[in-house]
Amino acid sequence: MSGPVHIDEGFYSRQLYVLGHDAMRRMGTSRVLIAGMKGLGVEIAKNVILSGVRSVTVQDEGLAGWRDLSSQFYLHQSRLGQNRAACTVRQLSDLNPYVEVNAHTEPLDEDLLHQHEVVVLTNSSLDDQKRFGELCHSHGIKFIVADTRGLCGQLFCDFGEDFVVVDPDGQPPASVLVESITQDDPGVVVCVDELPRCFSSGCRVVFSEVRGMTELNNAGPMEICVTGERSFSIGSTCSLSGHTGGGAVTAVKEPISLHFKPITEALSDLQDLVSIGHPSRNQALHLAFQALHQFVREAQRLPEPWSQTDAEALLRIVWALNDSAHLEQLDEEAVRLLSYTAQGDLAPVNAVIGGLAAQEVIKACSRKFIPVRQWLYFNALECLPEEERPSPRSAPPLQSARYDGQVLVFGPDFQEKLGRQKYFLVGAGAIGCELLKNFALMGLGAGEGRVTVTDMDFIERSNLNRQFLFRHQDINKPKSEVAANAVRAMNPQMNITAHQNRLGPDSEIFYDHRFFQALDGTAAALDNIDARVYLDGLCLKYKKPLLEGGTHGTQGHTLVVVPHLTESYGRPAPGSSEEYPLCTLKNFPNRIEHTLQWARDQFEGLFKRTPESVNLFVRDLPGFMKRISDLGDSEALEILDGVRRSVSGAQSGGQCPAHWDDCVQWARQKWQTLYHDDILQILHLFPPEQRTESGVPFWSGSKKCPRPLTFDPDESTHLDYVVAAANLYAQIHNLQGSADRPSIRTTLEKVHVPSFTPSSSVKIHLTDQEMEEEKAKDSDETEKARLEELKGLLASLRPSAAEMSPMDFEKDDDTNFHVDYVVAASNLRAENYGIPTADRLKSKGIAGRIIPAIATTTAAVAGLMCLELYKLVQGRQEISSYRVAFLNLGCPHFVLAQPGRVEHFEVAGKRFTVWDDFLVDGRCDGQQEMTLGNLLQHIKDTWGLTVCMLTVGQALLYDSDDERHEQSCSCSVSEVVRRVMDVPPHLKILDLSPVFTEDPLSETAPCIRYLLA
Repeated sequence: MSGPVHIDEGFYSRQLYVLGHDAMRRMGTSRVLIAGMKGLGVEIAKNVILSGVRSVTVQDEGLAGWRDLSSQFYLHQSRLGQNRAACTVRQLSDLNPYVEVNAHTEPLDEDLLHQHEVVVLTNSSLDDQKRFGELCHSHGIKFIVADTRGLCGQLFCDFGEDFVVVDPDGQPPASVLVESITQDDPGVVVCVDELPRCFSSGCRVVFSEVRGMTELNNAGPMEICVTGERSFSIGSTCSLSGHTGGGAVTAVKEPISLHFKPITEALSDLQDLVSIGHPSRNQALHLAFQALHQFVREAQRLPEPWSQTDAEALLRIVWALNDSAHLEQLDEEAVRLLSYTAQGDLAPVNAVIGGLAAQEVIKACSRKFIPVRQWLYFNALECLPEEERPSPRSAPPLQSARYDGQVLVFGPDFQEKLGRQKYFLVGAGAIGCELLKNFALMGLGAGEGRVTVTDMDFIERSNLNRQFLFRHQDINKPKSEVAANAVRAMNPQMNITAHQNRLGPDSEIFYDHRFFQALDGTAAALDNIDARVYLDGLCLKYKKPLLEGGTHGTQGHTLVVVPHLTESYGRPAPGSSEEYPLCTLKNFPNRIEHTLQWARDQFEGLFKRTPESVNLFVRDLPGFMKRISDLGDSEALEILDGVRRSVSGAQSGGQCPAHWDDCVQWARQKWQTLYHDDILQILHLFPPEQRTESGVPFWSGSKKCPRPLTFDPDESTHLDYVVAAANLYAQIHNLQGSADRPSIRTTLEKVHVPSFTPSSSVKIHLTDQEMEEEKAKDSDETEKARLEELKGLLASLRPSAAEMSPMDFEKDDDTNFHVDYVVAASNLRAENYGIPTADRLKSKGIAGRIIPAIATTTAAVAGLMCLELYKLVQGRQEISSYRVAFLNLGCPHFVLAQPGRVEHFEVAGKRFTVWDDFLVDGRCDGQQEMTLGNLLQHIKDTWGLTVCMLTVGQALLYDSDDERHEQSCSCSVSEVVRRVMDVPPHLKILDLSPVFTEDPLSETAPCIRYLLA
């Protein structure tokens, strides 16, 4: 391949935020060989192909068998007896049009390895690992071994004698604003905020935007010595100009060089071992995996499932290996359990190890992130039940069925139980696709059960890079339907129903009491917190377990929620999302994130909120006026004036365009207001030399002194703004736009730009508190008069006003000018304030709030979630059995821990948890519905608590101190509720919040769940 590597930003959109262009260009020249196309091999191949290497060769000389169907999702029953690689290559090729995929059905040989930069062995013998590992090490080929046996997995990496990692952590270089720099030897730099953690003595930094001491801006990297929480020293600054303000200092990311041992040496080195889980158990597994190879070599087979004899034989080999390993404690139970389950082939374990191994391939190709050094072990042996384990004598023989690899571990009874499960999956995006693939391979709901999946989204091109069930021909089709069809093809026994409902109050007509009562559990594959919290609330209400997982780049997490045992997902802590002060965005930005948020706010105000206000004004004048009356006078004035300008033409002092040239004129004048006039106004009130009352320069620290821009059509960003703004303005006014830049330049020559004179009466707020206080003030008579004048004027304009077309910001359509506008608007604002501008990709990611995503993390997270599913289906009630996970495949760093135990609270001396409630059947045994008085007495008789107050939502139903409510006690509960709220026909349960006489000050009490029917 010659020439630069092309990166399709639309296809790789979310992954680019993880890896970046440089790393992906390096990947685009890499050829990868993956040997072994069983479940683990195809999982690795899928993830590597999606990542965008140059080519992938899949090698396997073996034939597909029944047991392969347990985890090889591209093999079908009709292809049994055929070569696994040949059967798989077409489906793998369809994953990514930019990756060449080839099949090799002959044995591995040296010539084949020499054609690739990275070699991955799966399902291989130790002899092959040593032989090919030595060859790869001596010829500079990156070498990876991945293996899974039942509930255990192994990973090994050898990237050579001197492997240079260009970007160890994948994070943007840390930066901090400068407050002051002394002229001294050494010069001391004091920063506005605390130094980032990576700022340590000996690291190197570069300066930018420094005023006065400008020599530092071109000085190149220099070493620092940390002197305080906000300060560090550099070399002598005595000969430099004095610092007059401003500046930023940024850490220099240094490449690191790593040395890897060949596998023959690394086998005996337990120091180079990364553990997921308990270290001592994984040390035992390091020896046990070697012992398995010896067992196979001697017995010509793997240990028989649940054979005590074979387990003891394997243990003897491990003890012999320990003579040289010198482990002080050997986890014999782990060795036995590995022996019992070694013939098993489990999709969730392959997903975990396959995700990790593919990430190591990406590291080898891209030189981004720290590789595993050098062994990694994973086990989920806690998934095995403590009692009623399968035994070779009690278990019936395998029936040559697709679940054989799973039955060997858990037994046929458990497999039947999996088939009876009824699960609800919310979300068919990246994690949802991976979960559905695992569900199909595991046989979840494939008997008398069913999986119901809902997702209201349609497939977009940017989904194809990580939502692997979708193809190009599926774009614009419902995600849930396409995903359901894809997993039916993987497992025709799969019972799955696809919905396109957004989970929320509006969907309770579908997902009601009856629906949830029939479920065994739920899984969340959601990309926003609000939806997770809502689903968690439903699981609390209906006492259903919840599996939840999420990713952010190479980081991921999983959570399992078990009724009455663990804490729930709950609500996020206040302030957990970053919000910028409004005064910073409006007047004092100092980061590109500030200018991008400001640009998004401009987009929302100009092209969404104002058109929406116009449409309400046109369609429903009384409703519009009521909305205005509910606002403060200043906000009402702003909305009314915006509507006036939008519905009246230039001849009436408005800005409603009659044709395209008017849109160009509006865009040019808006440019002048935002980037020239508004900046002159700020500088008029706060000149560059302004000082505070304490004598400190006003424009210092986080306040960057702005400068006005002068419009120049030869400056691309200036013209970019006009083109995007004019087209968006045309669209909301239902006019035809144009991207003809020469024509737009010609129109600009005719645009008259009014002169501007700053005013001393304008108020610019320095804090958000000032802004809020100003809003709370009563308006003066002039404002009130203007408000009434605008109302009258708009009433006369309404008959001729036309509806507009509001816009919702859409980040993934490069033809709609949305991102074009935000990028140009933000970068112009950054130029005003001396902030480094951002390219389109970075701007789109920040403004579009894009979550970085990569297939490797998604696969690993879904695998971990499904391991917890095994435990839920078993009905485990020991919290020690369950695991929550936090992982970072980039570091690599992994934490598995027990979930938090549910907390108790007391009401009147009785202990409850969030899982508890008072369930009351309003029509017990088909009788007439109980009255409110009956309900209160029932609570008293059943739970020994006296209700003194009862509410539904925010409405009061009953107060024992209010005599008027005594009359309600003779009415049915539903009748009393309907007096204060509408009860939808589909609603079957009312959630009533009680206060009890025995403990009236308790802040928390179980709710009363009242069944209407």
